[in-house]
Amino acid sequence: IQSVFRTIGRAIMGVVNGIGSILMAIINGVIGVIDVIVGFLTCNYCGSRRGRMRRRSGGMGRRRHAGTTAAI
Repeated sequence: IQSVFRTIGRAIMGVVNGIGSILMAIINGVIGVIDVIVGFLTCNYCGSRRGRMRRRSGGMGRRRHAGTTAAI
């Protein structure tokens, strides 16, 4: 009788784990889609030059300048 209950318990746990994995995949997919939408809205993925220029020159110029002044 114990082995029957163990088998039923393992089957139920397998189903629960499968449902959990499916839910995690769906949630990760939704998060990915939201990330892309936010990227488009904040111009991370759009083709405008101003958006790309700001991102490139944002931190690199400051880091180089800070490094040269620290070395002097």
